[in-house]
Amino acid sequence: MQTMRFYYLFFFAFIASMPFVSGQTASDGDTTIYAVAEEMPRFPACENLDTTLVFKNQCAQQALLKFMYNNLVYPQEARENNLEGSVVVSFVVEKNGFLTQPKILRDIGGGGGLEVLRVIELMNQADIRWVPGKQNGQAVRVQFNLPIRFKLEEALPYIMVGRDTLYTTFEKPLEFKGGSEALEQFLTEKLDYPPSGNDSCLIGRVEIQLLVKPDASVSVLEMTDYCDLGFDFWYEATDAATSTIGKWEPATYEGRKVPAAYDLTFPFVPTAAGCKEKIDRYQRADQLAQEGASLFNTDDPEPALAKLSEAIALFPDNAELLIMRGQAYLDLNRFEEACVDLSKARNIALINWYDTVLPLICR
Repeated sequence: MQTMRFYYLFFFAFIASMPFVSGQTASDGDTTIYAVAEEMPRFPACENLDTTLVFKNQCAQQALLKFMYNNLVYPQEARENNLEGSVVVSFVVEKNGFLTQPKILRDIGGGGGLEVLRVIELMNQADIRWVPGKQNGQAVRVQFNLPIRFKLEEALPYIMVGRDTLYTTFEKPLEFKGGSEALEQFLTEKLDYPPSGNDSCLIGRVEIQLLVKPDASVSVLEMTDYCDLGFDFWYEATDAATSTIGKWEPATYEGRKVPAAYDLTFPFVPTAAGCKEKIDRYQRADQLAQEGASLFNTDDPEPALAKLSEAIALFPDNAELLIMRGQAYLDLNRFEEACVDLSKARNIALINWYDTVLPLICR
């Protein structure tokens, strides 16, 4: 039986022991950023308690832990690559209680650091103002270092996607009757290129995530149009995908049939004779992108980025290519460049995959 893993989060906070002084200046007095203050800043959850400062700090730490635990999500990439360990972030608690200057000091990779920064930013968005640190009775700016520990444990065999239960652990995985080659042949026969696209030589891919239920009925969970091909193409892709009803061997778990998902890719290539130059250019861009991805996976980022950039130059409005380069920039912590690519890809393909990340990298 295949197994997957469940992911939970545990974290603790600590304060650095050496002072850090900012080079900034301002008109409202002391702009020093303290690492240690006479009264340290705290999460604003226990201020109504009539108790000692020590107990308030302990209560605030517990409340901060609860807030982080309730909002952190183990990143998909980190889960898939079994990445666990400690992420350390730093931020400044300002005199007004807002959090500024968030930075990743140590990361486990796979989006762990960005996920922690997302939750830090969430506090500002929710107008959660910390109790500021104090020095000589006056509010001061204090640097706060926060380690977050990501740890993997066994998971449930399924996830919920809206109202649908989707199994991710199987005894026997979902299969098309006759195998993958039979599925490819079936979809090729079913898929038609919309005549409306030939005038503009529209070319690109549409991806559909198909839900296959225990009775072999199907429904579309998600559709992604990377090149903004439009409704006619969506209809053709959906029609081809749903025509597979009854042609699946459902997945099984613990001896019973269970719902599972299958990702389908539908390539649309124009059929008009005058579109040959665009088809050749598209195929060249696709080849360059695959070469770039292979180079990036062998830890050779600059030639990889050059290949991806050459591909995008051929098709600048292809969200699939923009996502590939944007993710590469993200992995290299080149956030400004990642912001440009991923924001453009979102607008083209209407994807929301990076919505929690964009506010952090597009500063």
